[in-house]
Amino acid sequence: MIKDNIIRIQAELPKAVQLVGAVKTRTAEEVLEAIEAGLGIIGHNYVQEAERLFNLISQPVKWHMIGHLQSNKAKKAAAIFDMIETVDSLKLSKALGKACTPLNKTMPVLLEINSGEEHQKAGVMPDNAPRLIEKISSLSNVKVMGLMTMGPFTDDPEESRPYFKKTKALFDEIRALNIENTEMSILSMGMSDSYRVAIEEGANMVRIGTKIFGERV
Repeated sequence: MIKDNIIRIQAELPKAVQLVGAVKTRTAEEVLEAIEAGLGIIGHNYVQEAERLFNLISQPVKWHMIGHLQSNKAKKAAAIFDMIETVDSLKLSKALGKACTPLNKTMPVLLEINSGEEHQKAGVMPDNAPRLIEKISSLSNVKVMGLMTMGPFTDDPEESRPYFKKTKALFDEIRALNIENTEMSILSMGMSDSYRVAIEEGANMVRIGTKIFGERV
Protein backbone atom coordinates (compact mmCIF):
# COMPACT_ATOMS: atom_id res chain seq x y z
CA MET A 1 0.00 0.00 0.00
CA ILE A 2 2.70 2.50 0.99
CA LYS A 3 4.68 1.82 -2.17
CA ASP A 4 1.62 2.26 -4.38
CA ASN A 5 0.69 5.49 -2.59
CA ILE A 6 4.18 6.95 -3.04
CA ILE A 7 4.23 6.08 -6.74
CA ARG A 8 0.76 7.54 -7.30
CA ILE A 9 1.50 10.79 -5.43
CA GLN A 10 4.87 11.34 -7.08
CA ALA A 11 3.33 10.76 -10.50
CA GLU A 12 0.71 13.41 -9.70
CA LEU A 13 3.07 16.08 -8.36
CA PRO A 14 4.57 18.60 -10.81
CA LYS A 15 8.30 18.05 -11.30
CA ALA A 16 9.18 21.23 -9.43
CA VAL A 17 7.31 20.12 -6.28
CA GLN A 18 9.24 18.20 -3.60
CA LEU A 19 7.49 15.58 -1.48
CA VAL A 20 8.16 15.41 2.26
CA GLY A 21 6.84 12.24 3.89
CA ALA A 22 5.40 13.13 7.31
CA VAL A 23 6.29 10.12 9.47
CA LYS A 24 5.10 11.06 12.97
CA THR A 25 4.13 7.83 14.85
CA ARG A 26 5.22 5.63 11.90
CA THR A 27 7.46 2.60 12.35
CA ALA A 28 10.91 2.18 10.85
CA GLU A 29 9.50 -0.58 8.63
CA GLU A 30 6.86 1.76 7.22
CA VAL A 31 9.40 4.50 6.61
CA LEU A 32 11.81 2.09 4.94
CA GLU A 33 9.05 0.91 2.62
CA ALA A 34 8.39 4.52 1.63
CA ILE A 35 12.10 5.14 1.02
CA GLU A 36 12.36 2.02 -1.12
CA ALA A 37 9.41 3.34 -3.18
CA GLY A 38 11.32 6.56 -3.87
CA LEU A 39 10.63 8.91 -0.95
CA GLY A 40 13.69 11.12 -0.54
CA ILE A 41 12.71 13.49 2.29
CA ILE A 42 11.57 12.35 5.74
CA GLY A 43 9.66 14.90 7.82
CA HIS A 44 9.26 14.54 11.57
CA ASN A 45 7.51 16.57 14.24
CA TYR A 46 9.50 15.45 17.28
CA VAL A 47 13.24 15.42 17.84
CA GLN A 48 13.38 12.35 20.09
CA GLU A 49 11.18 10.20 17.86
CA ALA A 50 13.17 11.34 14.84
CA GLU A 51 16.43 10.42 16.55
CA ARG A 52 15.22 6.86 17.13
CA LEU A 53 14.25 6.49 13.46
CA PHE A 54 17.42 8.22 12.29
CA ASN A 55 19.53 5.63 14.12
CA LEU A 56 17.61 2.77 12.49
CA ILE A 57 17.68 4.07 8.92
CA SER A 58 20.94 4.18 7.00
CA GLN A 59 19.55 5.09 3.58
CA PRO A 60 20.77 8.42 2.15
CA VAL A 61 17.61 10.47 2.63
CA LYS A 62 17.09 14.03 3.80
CA TRP A 63 15.54 14.72 7.21
CA HIS A 64 13.28 17.75 7.78
CA MET A 65 11.95 19.04 11.09
CA ILE A 66 8.28 19.89 10.46
CA GLY A 67 7.02 20.30 14.02
CA HIS A 68 7.53 23.05 16.57
CA LEU A 69 11.14 23.13 17.75
CA GLN A 70 12.19 24.47 21.14
CA SER A 71 15.54 26.21 21.41
CA ASN A 72 16.78 23.72 24.03
CA LYS A 73 16.43 20.93 21.42
CA ALA A 74 18.48 22.81 18.81
CA LYS A 75 21.73 20.92 19.45
CA LYS A 76 20.15 17.50 18.91
CA ALA A 77 18.09 18.77 15.97
CA ALA A 78 21.21 20.17 14.29
CA ALA A 79 22.82 16.73 14.38
CA ILE A 80 19.82 14.96 12.85
CA PHE A 81 18.07 17.26 10.40
CA ASP A 82 19.04 18.63 7.00
CA MET A 83 16.41 21.38 7.17
CA ILE A 84 14.30 22.99 9.87
CA GLU A 85 10.96 24.05 8.35
CA THR A 86 9.56 25.61 11.52
CA VAL A 87 11.84 28.46 12.58
CA ASP A 88 9.74 31.16 14.23
CA SER A 89 12.11 33.26 16.33
CA LEU A 90 15.54 34.86 16.45
CA LYS A 91 16.25 32.90 19.64
CA LEU A 92 15.77 29.57 17.88
CA SER A 93 17.80 30.73 14.88
CA LYS A 94 20.70 31.70 17.14
CA ALA A 95 20.52 28.36 18.97
CA LEU A 96 20.62 26.48 15.66
CA GLY A 97 23.54 28.54 14.41
CA LYS A 98 25.47 27.90 17.62
CA ALA A 99 24.71 24.16 17.44
CA CYS A 100 25.78 23.94 13.79
CA THR A 101 29.10 25.74 14.27
CA PRO A 102 31.07 22.76 15.70
CA LEU A 103 29.45 20.52 13.06
CA ASN A 104 30.84 22.78 10.31
CA LYS A 105 27.30 22.89 8.96
CA THR A 106 25.02 25.64 7.70
CA MET A 107 21.42 24.76 8.48
CA PRO A 108 18.86 25.59 5.78
CA VAL A 109 15.70 26.85 7.45
CA LEU A 110 12.20 27.93 6.49
CA LEU A 111 10.38 30.61 8.42
CA GLU A 112 7.06 29.27 9.68
CA ILE A 113 4.31 31.77 8.93
CA ASN A 114 1.21 31.92 11.11
CA SER A 115 -0.92 32.69 8.07
CA GLY A 116 -4.18 32.46 10.01
CA GLU A 117 -2.79 34.88 12.63
CA GLU A 118 -3.97 32.51 15.37
CA HIS A 119 -2.38 33.65 18.61
CA GLN A 120 -2.47 30.19 20.20
CA LYS A 121 -0.39 28.70 17.39
CA ALA A 122 3.32 28.76 16.59
CA GLY A 123 4.71 30.72 13.69
CA VAL A 124 5.60 34.29 12.81
CA MET A 125 2.85 36.79 12.14
CA PRO A 126 3.04 37.77 8.46
CA ASP A 127 3.79 41.45 9.13
CA ASN A 128 6.79 40.51 11.28
CA ALA A 129 8.38 38.07 8.83
CA PRO A 130 10.52 40.40 6.66
CA ARG A 131 12.20 42.04 9.67
CA LEU A 132 12.88 38.69 11.33
CA ILE A 133 14.46 37.30 8.18
CA GLU A 134 16.70 40.37 7.98
CA LYS A 135 17.89 39.64 11.53
CA ILE A 136 18.43 35.94 10.83
CA SER A 137 20.39 36.78 7.69
CA SER A 138 23.21 38.22 9.81
CA LEU A 139 23.74 34.93 11.68
CA SER A 140 26.40 32.38 10.86
CA ASN A 141 25.61 28.72 10.11
CA VAL A 142 21.92 29.38 9.38
CA LYS A 143 20.39 30.28 6.02
CA VAL A 144 16.75 31.12 5.30
CA MET A 145 15.61 29.23 2.20
CA GLY A 146 11.94 30.23 2.15
CA LEU A 147 8.67 30.00 4.02
CA MET A 148 6.38 27.31 5.45
CA THR A 149 2.79 27.54 6.64
CA MET A 150 0.14 25.28 8.11
CA GLY A 151 -2.95 27.48 7.94
CA PRO A 152 -5.96 27.04 10.23
CA PHE A 153 -7.32 23.50 10.54
CA THR A 154 -10.34 22.90 8.30
CA ASP A 155 -12.21 19.96 6.80
CA ASP A 156 -12.54 21.75 3.46
CA PRO A 157 -9.26 22.20 1.52
CA GLU A 158 -10.75 25.20 -0.29
CA GLU A 159 -10.92 27.05 3.01
CA SER A 160 -7.11 26.85 3.16
CA ARG A 161 -6.69 28.66 -0.16
CA PRO A 162 -6.73 32.24 1.21
CA TYR A 163 -3.95 31.37 3.68
CA PHE A 164 -1.82 29.74 1.00
CA LYS A 165 -2.41 32.73 -1.25
CA LYS A 166 -1.40 35.11 1.55
CA THR A 167 1.79 33.15 2.26
CA LYS A 168 2.74 33.07 -1.44
CA ALA A 169 2.28 36.86 -1.66
CA LEU A 170 4.52 37.27 1.41
CA PHE A 171 7.07 34.89 -0.13
CA ASP A 172 7.19 37.02 -3.29
CA GLU A 173 7.42 40.23 -1.26
CA ILE A 174 10.38 38.95 0.77
CA ARG A 175 12.14 37.51 -2.28
CA ALA A 176 11.92 40.94 -3.96
CA LEU A 177 13.81 42.47 -1.01
CA ASN A 178 16.96 40.50 -2.02
CA ILE A 179 18.02 40.07 1.61
CA GLU A 180 21.66 39.01 1.93
CA ASN A 181 22.33 35.37 2.89
CA THR A 182 18.69 34.52 2.07
CA GLU A 183 17.68 32.38 -0.88
CA MET A 184 13.85 32.30 -0.82
CA SER A 185 13.52 29.31 -3.11
CA ILE A 186 11.21 27.01 -1.11
CA LEU A 187 7.54 27.46 -0.26
CA SER A 188 6.34 24.55 1.89
CA MET A 189 2.53 24.45 2.06
CA GLY A 190 -0.13 21.77 2.05
CA MET A 191 -0.67 18.39 3.65
CA SER A 192 -2.61 15.23 2.75
CA ASP A 193 -5.97 16.97 2.50
CA SER A 194 -4.83 20.29 1.04
CA TYR A 195 -1.68 19.76 -1.04
CA ARG A 196 -3.47 20.10 -4.38
CA VAL A 197 -4.82 23.54 -3.42
CA ALA A 198 -1.40 24.50 -2.03
CA ILE A 199 0.31 23.61 -5.31
CA GLU A 200 -2.23 25.67 -7.24
CA GLU A 201 -1.28 28.61 -5.00
CA GLY A 202 2.47 28.23 -5.53
CA ALA A 203 3.78 25.58 -3.12
CA ASN A 204 6.90 23.76 -4.33
CA MET A 205 7.16 21.53 -1.25
CA VAL A 206 4.30 19.53 0.32
CA ARG A 207 4.18 17.53 3.55
CA ILE A 208 2.11 14.37 3.20
CA GLY A 209 1.56 11.66 5.82
CA THR A 210 -1.89 10.07 5.82
CA LYS A 211 -2.12 9.73 2.03
CA ILE A 212 1.17 7.80 2.11
CA PHE A 213 0.85 5.71 5.26
CA GLY A 214 -2.90 5.60 5.91
CA GLU A 215 -4.78 6.81 8.97
CA ARG A 216 -2.91 6.69 12.28
CA VAL A 217 -4.05 3.87 14.55
